[in-house]
Amino acid sequence: MNASVLHLAALAAVVFLALLFMRAAWHKAGDYGRFVGFVADYHLVPDRLLGVLSRLLIAAEFAVVALLVWPPLAAWGAVGALVLLGLYALGIAVNLLRGRTRIECGCGGAAQPLSWLLVVRNGVLMALAGLALSIPYTLAGVLETAVALLAGALAFSLYVIAEQVMANPGPLLLARKANSLSQSN
Repeated sequence: MNASVLHLAALAAVVFLALLFMRAAWHKAGDYGRFVGFVADYHLVPDRLLGVLSRLLIAAEFAVVALLVWPPLAAWGAVGALVLLGLYALGIAVNLLRGRTRIECGCGGAAQPLSWLLVVRNGVLMALAGLALSIPYTLAGVLETAVALLAGALAFSLYVIAEQVMANPGPLLLARKANSLSQSN
């Protein structure tokens, strides 16, 4: 792949991750009490540590955003994103292995119960963070920066749409049912 394409992809990944973590942190901080409840539902830490852990997770997500948007420290933001996404995937996997699927993920977007799809999603997001980390990126020309900003924002918009579809499978099931009925007639 062309070096300039990889450079643009890394910049777009940074934009995407910054938007993702900003949305998640803002959502969690905006409904802190509910977020503490989500953290409690995972049963991974003693109750006395729930408040501290919840605040640390929110602060870490805001820190990832701050680091990602400052080019000299963006690699540290990508590392932070990798670590957080990995921890979240591990927490989800542990609970799935325990058979605990009726927990809301608390991811900061549309409500979603725990599933292996969320673990896979976090793996894909970790790959994006790896891309952002593995390719040194600096702000280049205005056009290249604008393209990267637009690509990252578009990818984030598509992610939010996909997340909403995953959270609301009802319309998809109805469409499939209608399609199978029309094919049988």
